[in-house]
Amino acid sequence: MHHNPISIKNLSYRYPDGNLALDDINIAIKANEKVALIGANGSGKSTLQLHLNGIFLPQTGEINIGKWTINNQNLVNVRNFVGLVFQNPDNQLFMPTVWEDVSFGPLNRGIKGNELKLRVVEAMEAVNIDPKIYSDRNPDNLSGGEKKRVAIAGVLAMQPQVLVLDEPSAQLDPASRRQLINLLHQLPLTLLVATHDLDLAWELCERTIILSQGKIVYDGKTQGIMREPHFLEKHALEAPLSFSRPYCNLEDRPQLSLF
Repeated sequence: MHHNPISIKNLSYRYPDGNLALDDINIAIKANEKVALIGANGSGKSTLQLHLNGIFLPQTGEINIGKWTINNQNLVNVRNFVGLVFQNPDNQLFMPTVWEDVSFGPLNRGIKGNELKLRVVEAMEAVNIDPKIYSDRNPDNLSGGEKKRVAIAGVLAMQPQVLVLDEPSAQLDPASRRQLINLLHQLPLTLLVATHDLDLAWELCERTIILSQGKIVYDGKTQGIMREPHFLEKHALEAPLSFSRPYCNLEDRPQLSLF
């Protein structure tokens, strides 16, 4: 795999109304790194994510994804390399059955027959959705957690090297959220996770990038920044619950087995 699957240099982006959404962003993310992207609403998180698979193209600066520079010519390669999982799975699931949803992307890329079948089964198994039980189900009838996992399976079936997730734990009950964190932990992919859920960031990502008004105000170890409640509050963020208790790291915390 490419050493730095994501490299962003001097990226700025201004909306047509003149609002500067991203202001000189520089980020390099290594292969298999799991990075949290946090910031209040309007901080530029979504705008940055939409640049990573070319939904927005850079106005100023440059983004390299794997060996490709993001531009109109490279969009197919970039979108094969980066999978985007939206906050609301209903924006991603639109076919009558789970199988058709998960196979939609690879089928569109011309993958057929046994290879298609293998990809879909592997993607469903990777997210703990049993193909025998779920293939013919209508996504509308699934729980929020199941929908989220099917949406991730649809992206995994494309075999991306980078997964960009927008608020993955939004609308999930605690048990589904726990399953999701465990799942994301296990994926051998580079992850960029935009989230308001600082506990999720703390558990999943060693590195955290904080955006505020389109600028990076912090890029470093997650552990370090979660111990700075005043800094977080200044940027309209709340320190995770983990830090309202006197445990220094996950190993020291009592294991709660509620589920």
